[in-house]
Amino acid sequence: MRVRAPNPSPMTLDGTNSYVIDAGGGAAIVVDPGPPIESHLDAIGAAAEALDAKITAIAVTLGHPDHAPGAAPLAARTGAPVYAHRDARFPHDRELADGDLLRVGDTALRVIEAPGHARDHVVFWLEDEKTLFTGDVVLGMGTVVIAPPGGDMRAYQATLDRLRRDFSGASAILGGHGERVGDPLAKLDAYIAHRKSREREVLDALESGPQTIPALVKIIYAGVSRVLWPAASRQVLAYLIALEREGRISHRALERAATADERAILEPDLSKIADPASRAVANAELGYDEASSAIEEYALR
Repeated sequence: MRVRAPNPSPMTLDGTNSYVIDAGGGAAIVVDPGPPIESHLDAIGAAAEALDAKITAIAVTLGHPDHAPGAAPLAARTGAPVYAHRDARFPHDRELADGDLLRVGDTALRVIEAPGHARDHVVFWLEDEKTLFTGDVVLGMGTVVIAPPGGDMRAYQATLDRLRRDFSGASAILGGHGERVGDPLAKLDAYIAHRKSREREVLDALESGPQTIPALVKIIYAGVSRVLWPAASRQVLAYLIALEREGRISHRALERAATADERAILEPDLSKIADPASRAVANAELGYDEASSAIEEYALR
């Protein structure tokens, strides 16, 4: 059963999806308890009751503030242990590693290490239903932001390739946001193609000469609302980092200060987001705590 949290925002879309799995034997697993909103935790509890099951395990895909903070209060309510990636920085009781089986009742969730969007990201595979619980790796709508320092473009692409290769028999993807995906292979193919296409756009833009990140954003995302350009700048940076590691581009610092227009793209003023929870999600998703308005120029080698 899906229970959608009442936390819609530009980063969380229509809210964070929590899932309650009937594990058999009167037990239930919660995947991604979401934000610590009392009404949402009440709804998760009601979903378990509707299944005539007791929550005995809480599994978290990643530590971002729209997925993990509800784990502690839900554990306090139910006594269920919290399972998370070994690098998770939020309170948890059991560590998960690639290939582990989280067994509850008659059900086992296989753990798939899934870096790229976040360092502490895992995906869960429910083999009995051939379903992937993908957190923020694959969403039911739109694409995923990959933003340094927590985001790594090549790690993310490798995660997508692995899901496409090793779980080609999946019948559904249940992401952390959006609706159920009924054709996982088509969705994964689209995600993989999108990343390659965006990278090609970055390289094509550099063909005309050295560019700053704000300049690249204006070229590549010309048809996208300017409100989204700061997020786009973090995505462009992820591509540039990957390309420079591979020796395909280089960069140098420019001996000038950023203009007001460039600063608005590189370091947006999050104080304009009135909701503190939404600001926290934006910081976590986009890595703004590590962002800098230093102007650097990138060029093909």
